[in-house]
Amino acid sequence: MKQEITIYHGSQQIVDVPKFGIGKKYNDYGQGFYCTENNELAKEWACPIKNDGYSNEYHLDLEGLNVMHLTKGEFNVLNWLAVLLTHRKFDITSPIGNNAREFILNRFMPETTNVDVMIGYRADDSYFSFAEDFVNNTISLKDLNNAMRLGTLGEQVVLLSERSFEQIKFIDYEVADYREYYFKRAKRDQSARAAYANHKKTLHQLMGDIFVLDIIREDMRDDDPRLQSVISE
Repeated sequence: MKQEITIYHGSQQIVDVPKFGIGKKYNDYGQGFYCTENNELAKEWACPIKNDGYSNEYHLDLEGLNVMHLTKGEFNVLNWLAVLLTHRKFDITSPIGNNAREFILNRFMPETTNVDVMIGYRADDSYFSFAEDFVNNTISLKDLNNAMRLGTLGEQVVLLSERSFEQIKFIDYEVADYREYYFKRAKRDQSARAAYANHKKTLHQLMGDIFVLDIIREDMRDDDPRLQSVISE
């Protein structure tokens, strides 16, 4: 990974001095400063309502920082899901759901104590509902893995530690016109839901899928070849 990256924070405000220790603790990865390397996505995130927002641009120096990338290398979608379960409130609607939550946290939660910057999927709107469906045993692991790519939501870069805030530098901002980006945001979510709804499966395919109940029954772990065959597709 490059030692310095350009990131963008979508907001209803100009944020020239990001501050450590503020923000919602129940965001995807806990309390932190949420950004993306994609300026267009930041503009969409800046317009959750019909008001103009701002895409704030920064340079982040990664030198000496502990960066955890949840979608690359040793990590996979189940590790990402465990982090999400730690911070977000899930709507558990099936008898399996509560057991699945505890199992995933016990088996797949990575060590995040000393992480300065975390990079991974953003669980926004439809994407969070896909994660909930998997925990409730409604969709398979393959479905969840594929669903995270349906709407090209991209990845978020989250500053978590005080040290990471010392290495970010504000560059500039751009206005995000809600007349464009509010509707682009909604369209992205609708496209993801439509693509998922159109993803039909035969009985034979369903029989070959791995559901969270299978993972629990078989006491699967990160290095299980059955999981790896699905995740690496």
